[in-house]
Amino acid sequence: MGESLIKICIVEDNKYMREGWQTILDFEPDFCVLGAYNSCESAFESGEINRSNVVLMDIELSGMTGIEGVRYLKIHQPKINVIMATVFDDDRNIFDALCAGAVGYLTKKVSPEELCHAIRDAYRGGSPMTPQIARRVISSLHESPDDETKLNERELQILNQLATGNSYKTIAEEIFLSVDGVRYHIRNIYEKLQVNNRSEAVAKGLKKRII
Repeated sequence: MGESLIKICIVEDNKYMREGWQTILDFEPDFCVLGAYNSCESAFESGEINRSNVVLMDIELSGMTGIEGVRYLKIHQPKINVIMATVFDDDRNIFDALCAGAVGYLTKKVSPEELCHAIRDAYRGGSPMTPQIARRVISSLHESPDDETKLNERELQILNQLATGNSYKTIAEEIFLSVDGVRYHIRNIYEKLQVNNRSEAVAKGLKKRII
């Protein structure tokens, strides 16, 4: 196996997607697919992933999620470049993946040419993203920093509790407030952050690094 080959592992639980990617990549003269797996656990057990330069990783996997898989690799194999390739294009998954250590983020609508380009880009030190994903990341950076100061101390406290997945009742007990009081503050949080639900509020809090 030549040293110039880009060694790749695929972690994707959809059999047809996994085999399709492998077929596409195997046709490229500078690529070598070391293995294709349906879970993080099977990929890590194989040992082949440790020899790879680039890993294509899905997010929604049975057992360990793709984001958990990225975190694991960044601890045990920090030199491996992980590209998330997923159907999810929401802010929460994008920023969770990037914060976990992924170097790129693609949607599964990516063309074969774009996929191959992204792998080469990641191998050479780039951060490949499909245009829609890049736009979301850039938009988050363009948002006014003044937004971060809109939440008062109590609201920031409750937002952090929301991020842990706690129920309104549990939050009320944790911060010594009535459930109605928690609801009141949450309505204010949603209004100030211009979101409609818990997931959007947490995603925005993560983007702004206030939680």
